[in-house]
Amino acid sequence: MLMPSRLKHRKQMRGRNRGTATRGTTVAFGEYGLQAIEPVWLDSRQIEAARRVITRYIRRGGKVWIRVFPDKPITKKPAETRMGKGKGAPDHYVAVVKPGHLIFELAGVPENIAQEAMRLAAYKLPVKTRFLIREQEPGAQES
Repeated sequence: MLMPSRLKHRKQMRGRNRGTATRGTTVAFGEYGLQAIEPVWLDSRQIEAARRVITRYIRRGGKVWIRVFPDKPITKKPAETRMGKGKGAPDHYVAVVKPGHLIFELAGVPENIAQEAMRLAAYKLPVKTRFLIREQEPGAQES
């Protein structure tokens, strides 16, 4: 599963997920993309489940890029523990996703297969998403 190999700080504050994404909002690597349209913390297990669905549906035919990485540690205290006694131990990692950020990109498959693969992946994610197609740059030749 996705998780950072090293961290500067073992525990992080929750923070706030406000505003829209300024980077990672366009299809940069592949031909098709899955874009989040609301803020969310994506768990590493959710990202992995969606990735598996995509690769299984395209039958390992195309190439998949994961554009988010879970690098924020989420802590949890043991069950039935009284209040106090400090912050809990790191439990899992999440990727902070703002509206407009791409989650996955895909290339090397026809559009109808890519759209269905992204639809199946979106079922695994706790966020509303949108299917994107890469725009041709003005003046670029079709091959």
